[in-house]
Formats: sequence, structure tokens, C-alpha cells
Amino acid sequence: MGKRDELIAKYAEDLKDKCGMTPDMDLLTKVTIGCGPSIYDDDASTVAASQPGELETVKENFLMKKLGLADSPDLMAGINSVIETYGMSNRNKYRAVIYYMLVKHFGKESVYS
Repeated sequence: MGKRDELIAKYAEDLKDKCGMTPDMDLLTKVTIGCGPSIYDDDASTVAASQPGELETVKENFLMKKLGLADSPDLMAGINSVIETYGMSNRNKYRAVIYYMLVKHFGKESVYS
């Protein structure tokens, strides 16, 4: 099993254990691949949920550019909802897990078809 497969398995475990979701493994794999090499970097692989600038970056670079959503207060509300589901007390909030939950939250699975 390669490093990426190990990370995808870890993300699936987080979705099950911390978020109470049964992951769609095909979608999770595509979202993880879409994150590129950032998944291998300790700092870039996580989202600093307590930093407004980081959340703004997620909104602009992922929700607006990647998923093609129009800027609205709903975007930040969606991010906050996903982070609440993941649990603010969880120290490591993996970018791929947050992106996966955002794709599900906004119903944008078609982007990864």
C-alpha cells in the first residue's frame, strides 16, 4: 500500500470516527488526489480552523475556484458547519477530509465525476 493509500485510509477513519460519516471511497480518493502534494506536508495537509485567513483561503481557492461556487455568506457558513462536524477540539483537521465534507455539503460531487 502506497503512502497516498495510507493517507486515504486515515482520512476515511476520521470521517467515520470523528464525523460520524460513511465515506464514499471513490469520491474521497478523487478529492485527496485533487489536493495534490499538500497531503504529504504536515503543515499544508491540515486546516488551521481557528485562523480566519486560512478559512478565507479555503473559501476562495476551494469553494469558489475548484467547486465554482459564487461568493456568498453561505460559503463561510458551510465551512463553519463542516468544522463543527469535524470537532473544534480535534487538533488535526485534515484538508482532504474538510474538502470532502464541503463537496458533500454543497452537493458538488459532479466536479469529481
